[in-house]
Amino acid sequence: MNHEGKPLTKPAETGTWASIRETLKVAIQALLIALVVRTLLFQPFNIPSGSLVPTLLIGDYLFVSKYSYGYSKFSLPLSEYIPIEANGRIWAAEPKRGDIAVFKLPKDNATDYIKRVIGLPGDKIQMIDGILNINGQPVKRERIADYETVDSYGQVAKVPQYLETLPGGVTHRVIERDGDNGFWDRTELYTVPAGHFFMMGDNRDNSTDSRDLANVGYVPFANFVGRAEMIFFSVDEGTPAWQIWNWPAHARWSRLFTTIH
Repeated sequence: MNHEGKPLTKPAETGTWASIRETLKVAIQALLIALVVRTLLFQPFNIPSGSLVPTLLIGDYLFVSKYSYGYSKFSLPLSEYIPIEANGRIWAAEPKRGDIAVFKLPKDNATDYIKRVIGLPGDKIQMIDGILNINGQPVKRERIADYETVDSYGQVAKVPQYLETLPGGVTHRVIERDGDNGFWDRTELYTVPAGHFFMMGDNRDNSTDSRDLANVGYVPFANFVGRAEMIFFSVDEGTPAWQIWNWPAHARWSRLFTTIH
């Protein structure tokens, strides 16, 4: 009550402050929705290297489904700073042979890697003269038209390309930049431990993957982030995606919204 006995009323909020408050409210809601989507459903990634050429190219931007394999510590943003052990998953569903998956590098549990699932727990894997062998059997591969790429000297070169069919029926393309005589075309026999997976790139002579036990090795199931699902944008190597004025000439329009196999 005021001194005249009339009830006090709250001053009307000005249009400017009401607009600011509503804008902040919408922004906070949008951020929360984005955080939930990124943590539980889909996370965007870009391809920085050529290890999965010809399937994925440098400059591809893709969505990775976080729910495909269930959730572990590494499903969370900034997981490397979370002081808990990664010792399992909830709603777990194991990766299938042939999946292209993002995982945290076991060496540091922080760096994102993307490779194809080649070996399942208990499998025996070996490269013999460029041929992938799984559990003592050579994997079928069929020579197709050469793939045009860039060699180690930056020169355009045509390299052998194959259709490889994994046990279970997944067929995908691989290239052998150095023919069947590359460094990783003759390897020891690997036995995949329980709870781990063997990952390889489709660019067999230009991929640091599970064949390199010192730098990648076997990947624990807990380290999987998600499965690559779809390319939502793609731009020529060396062209930043934010330079929208370059899109007409440098965007790879034919790759947009293509599913990943």
